[in-house]
Amino acid sequence: MAACIDNPKGEPANKWCCLRSSQRLARCSLCRFAKACGPSFSNLVSCRAINWGSVKIPDTTVCPCDEDEDDLWVKIREKAQSDAKQEPILLNYYYSLVLSHSSLEIALANHLAMKLSNSTLSRDAVFKVFLEAFAEDHEIKSAIRDDIKATRERDPACISYVHCFLHFKGFQACQAHRAAHKLRSQGRLSLALLIQSRVSEVFAVDIHPAAKIGRGIVLDHATGIVIGETAVIGDNVTILHNVTLGGTGKVSGDRHPKIGNAVLIGAGAKILGNIRVGEGAKIGAGSLVLKEVPPHSTAVGNPARVLTTPTVQANREHVNQ
Repeated sequence: MAACIDNPKGEPANKWCCLRSSQRLARCSLCRFAKACGPSFSNLVSCRAINWGSVKIPDTTVCPCDEDEDDLWVKIREKAQSDAKQEPILLNYYYSLVLSHSSLEIALANHLAMKLSNSTLSRDAVFKVFLEAFAEDHEIKSAIRDDIKATRERDPACISYVHCFLHFKGFQACQAHRAAHKLRSQGRLSLALLIQSRVSEVFAVDIHPAAKIGRGIVLDHATGIVIGETAVIGDNVTILHNVTLGGTGKVSGDRHPKIGNAVLIGAGAKILGNIRVGEGAKIGAGSLVLKEVPPHSTAVGNPARVLTTPTVQANREHVNQ
């Protein structure tokens, strides 16, 4: 369970340990993999170790030797091992970010902490904030897994779960937002806004901590996405790059769009105002949407016009009868 383990004395791999049980980890497949894949990790793991003494690990986490790891995390680890065997130069990378961690929550908290910390915001502190948010909230834990699965299923460019976890900044930005949203709900607004700011700087994705986002979310490419304070996004929504869910600038209060389940929003689309985009609707790339979009319809153009789909037409005919 240790992240980025330091081994300055060059001790054998079987002496390294997780926080709970060094003997168990020494026997586990991870250590066997580490010993079989290359030279001493003292020269491979270069990133600074987290100060584990300052981190309280939630009781929900488990040692990597335990057999009750969730299936998705097992698949991520197996693929990481396979990739490291095919490309030994990536061994340090996969070990530091995946294989040295006992759970998806710990690995994700570590990954985000490495990316979002800076000279005035310590990695240890950021790691602790994310780990508490992820490991202690079952809704967030479930949503993280749904987001990874959704990205793998709906993005043709995603080749594996570990690929999404490590390389897809849309996924990473979304999970950072989940933590920020939880912090805001706890009254920790300053910290939530700081996370929003760092995510915007690092990932070029700007999501207000108050925005409500469902599960099974895909932020494809993600660069330039802006989601306003009172926006609501349902489940299984796909949003491409340069999309804005914003206000018109004419009103305050509840002023941002409400996006239904299973909506697809194309690249560069702007949806402005407190309007609803119905379930299963599609918004064409570059569209400017200022009015409500019915469920299962398609809106395109600037300003957007709604195209009647066979499903919508059939529903209208049924109502008229």
